[in-house]
Amino acid sequence: MANIKSQIKRNRQNERQNARNRAVRSELKTRAKQALSAAESGDAAKAEELLAVAQKRIDMAASKGVIHKNTAARRKARLTAQVRSLIA
Repeated sequence: MANIKSQIKRNRQNERQNARNRAVRSELKTRAKQALSAAESGDAAKAEELLAVAQKRIDMAASKGVIHKNTAARRKARLTAQVRSLIA
């Protein structure tokens, strides 16, 4: 356990930020699954709409520093390709 006051505070901040980051990453997975399931069901309009939402959330996560910008670009590209192939 830390004895230094600043380190105790830093530990508290890290716990809060870690919880926030976990929630954002979890949401990314949920949004991707929703877009893919809509595409699998054959609802092209709904799939495109959910794909746009998922891409926006990925961009937001990258801008907040939760994921790296290259990781965001890769995830968006792969998700888009999967959704488009399922719709076609």
